[in-house]
Amino acid sequence: MDRGADGRASLLTKLGLAVLTCNSVVAAYRSWGDPGSLAFVAVALAYAALLLLLHFLCRFERAAAPADRGRAKAVVWVLSTLLTAMFAARVAPLMPLPVSVAVWAVAAVTAGGGFWALFISH
Repeated sequence: MDRGADGRASLLTKLGLAVLTCNSVVAAYRSWGDPGSLAFVAVALAYAALLLLLHFLCRFERAAAPADRGRAKAVVWVLSTLLTAMFAARVAPLMPLPVSVAVWAVAAVTAGGGFWALFISH
């Protein structure tokens, strides 16, 4: 996240988080009658995972010790993979079978590529 010289989050970062929060509240309100959609939003996985991802990305950027960087990398990869799988799980059922398979294949390649980039290539 963008941080100023005093270490606090910038106005643009705060504005982005406010928009994300408002969007999550509106999405929860609009999906009130659909338990699957409401669970997607209200279980807080999508919203909480995004906030946690931002938090651990900041920790990764600031970590000095290799052990701290390794833990932050692992959490970032898990959260990114979780968000990718959640997106694929919501989109794939709406598509014809070949496209659905392609959505899951792209999600798997993305997760595998992220693992390779974060843990194997370095």
